[in-house]
Amino acid sequence: MQSNKILLCATVDYHFKAFHLPFMKWLKEQGWEVHVAAAGQQTLAYADKKFDIPIQRSPFKKENLQAYKQLKRIIRKEQYSIIHSHTPMGGVIARLAGRWARVNLNTKVIYTAHGFHFCKGAPMKNWLLYYPIERVLSFFTDTLITINNEDYKRASDHRFSSKEIAHVHGVGVDTHIFKPVGERVKKKKKVQLGFDENDFLLVYAAEFNRNKNQQLLIRMMASLSSRAPKVKLLLAGPGDMTPCEELATRLGVQHHISFMGLRDDIKEIIPACDVAVGSSLREGLPVNIMEAMACGLPVIATKNRGHSELITSGENGWVLKEPVPELFAEKVILLTKNEEMRQRLGKAGRDIILSTYSLNIVLEELTHIYKKYMDEEGVSEWAVQ
Repeated sequence: MQSNKILLCATVDYHFKAFHLPFMKWLKEQGWEVHVAAAGQQTLAYADKKFDIPIQRSPFKKENLQAYKQLKRIIRKEQYSIIHSHTPMGGVIARLAGRWARVNLNTKVIYTAHGFHFCKGAPMKNWLLYYPIERVLSFFTDTLITINNEDYKRASDHRFSSKEIAHVHGVGVDTHIFKPVGERVKKKKKVQLGFDENDFLLVYAAEFNRNKNQQLLIRMMASLSSRAPKVKLLLAGPGDMTPCEELATRLGVQHHISFMGLRDDIKEIIPACDVAVGSSLREGLPVNIMEAMACGLPVIATKNRGHSELITSGENGWVLKEPVPELFAEKVILLTKNEEMRQRLGKAGRDIILSTYSLNIVLEELTHIYKKYMDEEGVSEWAVQ
């Protein structure tokens, strides 16, 4: 069996570009050959080989069977030391395809659950489908990594059969890149983005889909536009924006909302903003919120396990008890009128990221897991500069 070769698998390749490039860089620095298997044709830095396999998000798509067969052939040919999968269907297919290697080659199989679909408040159908699948697949998992306390407790209490259940604090935020800027720089960035320097900018960076629930924020803007006309909402992320754009037009707030689409300059956009908002129904541990906190932005968000883990109401923002546009609007107006409060909440949020969720801390947590499986010496001493 070849050593120092790892396969990373997820549903779509953008997942790695968005969340795991620092970790892939770390693997390369330890002398590992890094392969990626996912749907898509993104060019990924630090990937020695990349396989485009047709994994689908829905477990009922026939393409998943094709992806499973293709991945099984890849694993038998490449003979990996470690297989590390992410996302629900990436985790299902990689762990099923990796069973032979785990038994015959002693390949170690790791799965990171970026938020179980069976969670408090989730529909019964999620429990009926995803919970049994995860229970069964835990038998084929050496380390199950959870990224929030609720999932860690659930996996532990339900006695999932993975050899190890670990808690890692997300994917890590590079606090040297995501950091606050002074008021003068903030105003300059606003102008560069096409806004007035005195506009009050709200930001939500997320894929356009039902779970991210951007329509709630658009309805919030309908409540705000007459009372706070300088407030603008920035919606950045991939996906079909058409339904949201149509809603904004129907509500007459299209000129108060910037539909930015997929951006590669999020690190420039967030510091230009004044407040971060989050409207999702379900989160594991949202990177967009952590990046905003690292930039010193207070956060107003809906109640779910990921938001509740990061935000303490009155300390670094608010988790709203009900997903009501008017409740969002009230908190936004409060922050438009109180700069001292914005600064205080924002500083507390950055302190939380620095103490618990920074990239260095997360890489140290992953190192602790990986060092049991890696032959390289001194791995645990590595840290991001």
